[in-house]
Order: sequence, then C-alpha cells, then structure tokens
Amino acid sequence: MLVVDTCVLIDIADDDPEFGMPSVACIDDNLDGGLVVSPVTYIELAPVFDGSRRLLEEFLDGLGVDRSATLDLASQHAAFAAWARHVSERRAGRTDRRPVADVLIGALATLHDGIITRNTDDFRALYPTLPIVDPVS
Repeated sequence: MLVVDTCVLIDIADDDPEFGMPSVACIDDNLDGGLVVSPVTYIELAPVFDGSRRLLEEFLDGLGVDRSATLDLASQHAAFAAWARHVSERRAGRTDRRPVADVLIGALATLHDGIITRNTDDFRALYPTLPIVDPVS
C-alpha cells in the first residue's frame, strides 16, 4: 500500500494542466497495491473542497484512496527521528525549512510501501530509504 501525498491529489482535484493527467495515471497504475492518505493530507485538502468533507470523501472514494490510516506509535517514532535530524541539519545551515506535515506524511509512508509524490527531494531528505513513486518521472 502506498501513501498518496497531498500535492498529487491537489493536481488531480484542480485538473492541473501539467501534473493532473500524470497524477491520475500514477494513481491508476498503483491502485491494485492499495492507496491511502495520511490524516495530515486529509486535513490539508480541506480548502480544496471548500471545507466539505462530503466532497473530499467522494473524491477520495472515486480515486480508490483509503482515508482510514492513523499515525500509530511507530509512525510517531519515525516522525520524531526525522524531525530531529531535519532540525539538526537546519541549525547547521545545511537545509531549508520543512513543513512538519511532510514529516508526518512521510512517517506514515515508512509503515507502508512508500509514497507517491512530486516532492521527491523533500521526502528523500527526510527519509533516505523511503520508496518514492514520482508521477511525472
């Protein structure tokens, strides 16, 4: 099962002219293995659907993306370690700021088969061994 990053779902929902179709194709190509969103992604998608949970859930159901994943203790531990590494690197001036949302989404992906995202470099910096599927590569 792969975790689908927020950016991929926004590409599809907004029918992005550059990334929308490759994102749909990637979702279709990986549907058989199972797809899930992080609770963080669910929350991040609220403005895309004008705060309508019904519309968001219809969208995710239509794509075949599960929304029942939770951040268990193991994913919290993975996020803790990734955030600690990131902050250490940032304090040393070796990296830029990173949203904590990416840390949490990536942590969930470590418990699954990886992540579908266009933000490959961001997730690779946080989780060097995480399998990543980029819909546009």
